[in-house]
Amino acid sequence: MGVDEEIKAEAESKDELEALDALAKEEKEFNKDGEIDRILKAFKLDAYAVLNLQPGVPDSQIKVQYRTLSLLIHPDKTTNPAAPDAFDRLKKASSTLLEPASRTHLDECIADARTLLIRERKLTIDSPEVKEPNEEFRAAWRKKTVEVLVDAEHRRRKQMKAQMQEEGREQRKQDEEVEARKRKREHESKWEETRESRIGSWREFTQGGAKKAANGDGKEAAGKKKKKLKVLG
Repeated sequence: MGVDEEIKAEAESKDELEALDALAKEEKEFNKDGEIDRILKAFKLDAYAVLNLQPGVPDSQIKVQYRTLSLLIHPDKTTNPAAPDAFDRLKKASSTLLEPASRTHLDECIADARTLLIRERKLTIDSPEVKEPNEEFRAAWRKKTVEVLVDAEHRRRKQMKAQMQEEGREQRKQDEEVEARKRKREHESKWEETRESRIGSWREFTQGGAKKAANGDGKEAAGKKKKKLKVLG
């Protein structure tokens, strides 16, 4: 093979490598877009569905799954405009499953959905489709889980609204009590400020009454003396 042929072969090889790299990048972006779309379509109250996990998995698997998916769809590593929303949902789902109370609540809803489905279909826990559920039963279970989670969320919001209303009433009551105490203090303060003027008015009143009484007694005594005088004749 001549020099020109070697150069040509190297150029073709380089073009092939670049083409393969472009295909790999395109496939990777396709996987990112597909995962973002899957996360956004998953029922967001079901953290297992968002993370694409089965109930009962250990915390270690939840952490691995979250790290894998978060690196795949991170907004800094894709141009997909929906990446930030998908990333936030992924993060919230991970937090839900790693927080004991919220995960227990989710597990209970999933278990309740299974129980309701068994009752609706008049099955028992020993029924074959329950012991070894097929895809149809699992799909129905997931649908029932959505219904249970929605109902639970409605109750939670209703309770929160009632609690906020009660807190609002309590706050208004406290504000009214504070305002009443404030008015009482202002009244007592004004009463104390006018104390000296009230005392002075009372003194003037009592002193004026005493003078009038003294003058009245004097006139009465003079009248009596005049009455005692008799004309001599």
